[in-house]
Amino acid sequence: MTYVVTVDTRIPEHTPEMDPLQRAGAVALIEDGFDSVEAIEGPGDGGEAELLDAIVAVHPGGALLKVFVDASALELAEEAVRLVVSELLEQSELLADWRIARCEVELHPELAQESLDAADGPDAPPDDPADRKARHSERPTTEDEPEEGKESHGAEAVRDHMLTLAAELRSFPPTMFGTSPEDAKLAAGALVYTMNVLVDELFQDVQTLTEEGTSAAECNEPLWHFEDLPERYALQYDARFARRFLVTVIAMTTRFTNGSFQQLSCVAEELALRLLLHETNVTLETYGLLDDGVSAALETFAGNVYEDMDHEWLYDDSMDGIDESDAGPALGVAPMAFRTWFTPFEEGSYVHPSAAGENRWADHDGHC
Repeated sequence: MTYVVTVDTRIPEHTPEMDPLQRAGAVALIEDGFDSVEAIEGPGDGGEAELLDAIVAVHPGGALLKVFVDASALELAEEAVRLVVSELLEQSELLADWRIARCEVELHPELAQESLDAADGPDAPPDDPADRKARHSERPTTEDEPEEGKESHGAEAVRDHMLTLAAELRSFPPTMFGTSPEDAKLAAGALVYTMNVLVDELFQDVQTLTEEGTSAAECNEPLWHFEDLPERYALQYDARFARRFLVTVIAMTTRFTNGSFQQLSCVAEELALRLLLHETNVTLETYGLLDDGVSAALETFAGNVYEDMDHEWLYDDSMDGIDESDAGPALGVAPMAFRTWFTPFEEGSYVHPSAAGENRWADHDGHC
């Protein structure tokens, strides 16, 4: 079975954050380390895990890794990846002092339990991926679900978890949400909660596009999010683009949570925030937590973070081509040509090196 293991690595405590050149070097060292690995021996006689792919997103305080492995069990996948990452760090003089803060396969506890409980029964998850995706998007219900308008026990647990996560959105004070403190806190926590969901689903999309060797427009397998970007460019959403977009999402959400965010850096980040806001609304609605107050809080947040809404023109088919012509500036629309999506809006705007360096991804994926 294929598992996606999340590894959160950190630089030593009380050391300065990495500058852009150091981050680019760390990406190269880690990726080169993974390139030399084919199979990973598990601890003891636990067996062997096959390394399928690894995606690296470096931020000022370390790196977030998503490692795709084929293993006989979840525990083997986690331990095998922990061992190989530890060895990779130890063998590099520049990374030897880094530590592994987290190494795990992330599973939504309710959905994981549902799969375990139903594995051999009439409610077993459908085999077809598209059906599984539709089922995953539905709100869970039970025979004992309370009457309409009341939260289930599961929804209350999710709400409590979101409220706990709110403090991690360090770049934005409650005033950014413009509503009551309670609504602002739930909206902030929901954003953090959804960041993890969004990143994991984007990793799955990257894997799908890589395996299919095609674009979002031609992919036969269901995709979580690349079908939700402007449709006119769907033929260009291939594995190379998907990787660049993924690290852009990670870079943006990292700045949201580490307190360093100042403004959106490029068109890709504007589109990434649009996806995040949409998924946050879907997540809240799934658990019956999206009331008028929280909805208003998210709308206010979006209005405060976006400097303009020009990126919405990319979704208007009647304006197809305006982003590539001289008509855009005449109408007051900023340049948004596809080739510029990862180009910083201005000097000093942060765009992750792996996203900005298109040729690097081209070489990695074997495309021209």
